Amino acid sequence: MVKGANVGLTALSEDVSSVMVSLGWSSPTGEGDADVSVLLLTADGKVRSDADFYFYNNPVAADGSVQLLGKTPTSDGNEDRITFDLTAIPADVEQVVVAASRYNGARFGDLDDVRVTLADGSGEGLLRFSIEDAGAVGALLFGELYRRAGDWKFRAIGQGYESGLAGLAQDYGVDVDDDAEEAEAAESAEVAEVAEVAGVSGVAVAEDVPPEETPSGAAAEPVATEAGSGAAIEVEAVGAAVPLAAVPAPGPVPVVEQIVSESVEAPAKPVPRPRTAKKKVTLPKVAKKSLAENDSWRAARLFPVSALKSDRDRETRATSVLLSVMAQVPEFGRRLTAGFGAPAGRMEMFTEVSLPNGDSPRRPDGVIRVERAGKLWTALVETKTNGNALKPDQVQAYTEIAARRGYEAVITLSNDVELDGSPLVDVKTDGRRKHKVALRHLSWADVAHQAQMLIRHEGVGNAAHAWLLQELLHYLQHENSGCHGFQNMGPAWVPVRNGIDDETLCQGDRRAVEVVESWERLVRQVCLRLGGELGQKVLPVQRAKRGTDPRVRRAALADQLCLAGRLDSELRIEGTPGILALSADLRTGKLRTSIEIAKPEQGYPLTWAKRLIRQLSDAPADLHVETLLDGHVGGPRGTLERLRPEPGDILPKNDAEITGFRLSLFRSMGNTRGSAESGFIRSVDEAVDRFHDNVVVHLDRPGSTRR
Repeated sequence: MVKGANVGLTALSEDVSSVMVSLGWSSPTGEGDADVSVLLLTADGKVRSDADFYFYNNPVAADGSVQLLGKTPTSDGNEDRITFDLTAIPADVEQVVVAASRYNGARFGDLDDVRVTLADGSGEGLLRFSIEDAGAVGALLFGELYRRAGDWKFRAIGQGYESGLAGLAQDYGVDVDDDAEEAEAAESAEVAEVAEVAGVSGVAVAEDVPPEETPSGAAAEPVATEAGSGAAIEVEAVGAAVPLAAVPAPGPVPVVEQIVSESVEAPAKPVPRPRTAKKKVTLPKVAKKSLAENDSWRAARLFPVSALKSDRDRETRATSVLLSVMAQVPEFGRRLTAGFGAPAGRMEMFTEVSLPNGDSPRRPDGVIRVERAGKLWTALVETKTNGNALKPDQVQAYTEIAARRGYEAVITLSNDVELDGSPLVDVKTDGRRKHKVALRHLSWADVAHQAQMLIRHEGVGNAAHAWLLQELLHYLQHENSGCHGFQNMGPAWVPVRNGIDDETLCQGDRRAVEVVESWERLVRQVCLRLGGELGQKVLPVQRAKRGTDPRVRRAALADQLCLAGRLDSELRIEGTPGILALSADLRTGKLRTSIEIAKPEQGYPLTWAKRLIRQLSDAPADLHVETLLDGHVGGPRGTLERLRPEPGDILPKNDAEITGFRLSLFRSMGNTRGSAESGFIRSVDEAVDRFHDNVVVHLDRPGSTRR
């Protein structure tokens, strides 16, 4: 589409009761990011209330009409995805505006390939709009869905707001706080009152808007995509993400969490910003002391796992446990099904259903049915546990049954992680069939991630829902459940390692590609696990050019593995000063985790060195510190143990210009495929956790003004 064009959705597809809008962009540095937002507008172009403004602190509509799914890895990077149930959008809403905003003074003109795409309920792409001239604006209107004669249409807008998210929201009628400090005090008092009435101890007031995600700008009229002349005023949120905490023992005590954003004073008065306060129930950070006499006593669990012995038992139990929790916890069930194109509505789950299929009925592990306005959305569920692979003929049969019966989707669940361009199961579709069936995959790591995000960071509607999700998470993490996520590097892992050791592995060997695919699956699972623990976005970084065929990219990485004997990846962790690099050297058997941080903008080199060593006072003594010099030249280096007495030893002797510092930790790799204690996969998890917990968390966050 071109700027200003519009198109009716029914002219593009028959399955547009629900649609998925994806916003994407790329950056020359690989570090560009923005926050997505949605506004529901009436005929006068205004929101009905602040509840019609959806963004990172308000991602899901109560009626399920809007759900911000966050970032999803794709073959050429990441996309922010939003699902819309068009049948659930209230009748008095005429327009749905889709926008995004940058923070810390960043502008959309710094990004490349800014685009928006729209797909129908089956996942088939319908349209694409590329914004070529975003300009120096802090917020950008990508497009809008609007009603015409009872149907929905899409208009490509591509219009910028120099004033950022605050100006955009105010222009559409979102209420803003003129005195953020008074609002914070009043809302904090309300939290305490609610906790006192409920008899809850240990009330936590969390400010869950990290500085790097806060939109910037004073209110302004919308401008064209070129930069305007008004000066932007930076709005900065004060607060920290919820700290990392382990899942507590049973017997949860609800903690009422108040999420509040606070404006920083401008020279004249506080800059107004959208209200973001909301109450949610999360699990306590510290569990109550157990009443057991000794450690041999085990708490009674809602979902016991002690009797699970066979793979069939595990599959049956895991399917029933997951589907029942999805049905009872609307926030959780809707979060998982929205990505599959399901509408918001009454949800029921079934297991061990018999479906006619010639002479031999088929019995999928589960069925999900959602009823909305008298219409049914149905998905068949096929589950595998304990590392068992999905069977292509089985999934093919379910897809054909779903097509014949008019079902919308087949959902596969397994420990494996699906990659773009490398589907876990190849299914043939009959192009003559009018009805399309979407084939979607969900890993157990995805399920655990979503449960942990809700009960530890974002919150759910009540304490019972939080407890159910806790029981589900305990079940998934138990060794008997078989729902442990990706745990095996595959049959090619040992031959490839041996081939690298004896230098017999040749470029073009298919086994090297299989190892690269397994490595990519492992890295994506690490991102899910760490993101769930931190409550922050953790995403793999793709340095390859956008649009590159993923199979071509993986073949090139396999050739690099054959030559260098090394697997490399990068992780971007929200709120950290750099990208975490992860490298597995198969020749030396060493794992390296590292991060590069830029030099401070002010001060002297010796001051930088002393401050860095002070920040790392609790870091491991074997941490390697290296000075980075202009021209990508490595400078002095040494272990933290040696540098603590003399931080100046890290400075170059020839007064060369310092550009930053690199911090690295090394550890040995596990030798097995990943199922044993010393396995490779376990060693990767432990290396990332150790580096993040002992090094990264001690570094200044982006935008810090400390000297």
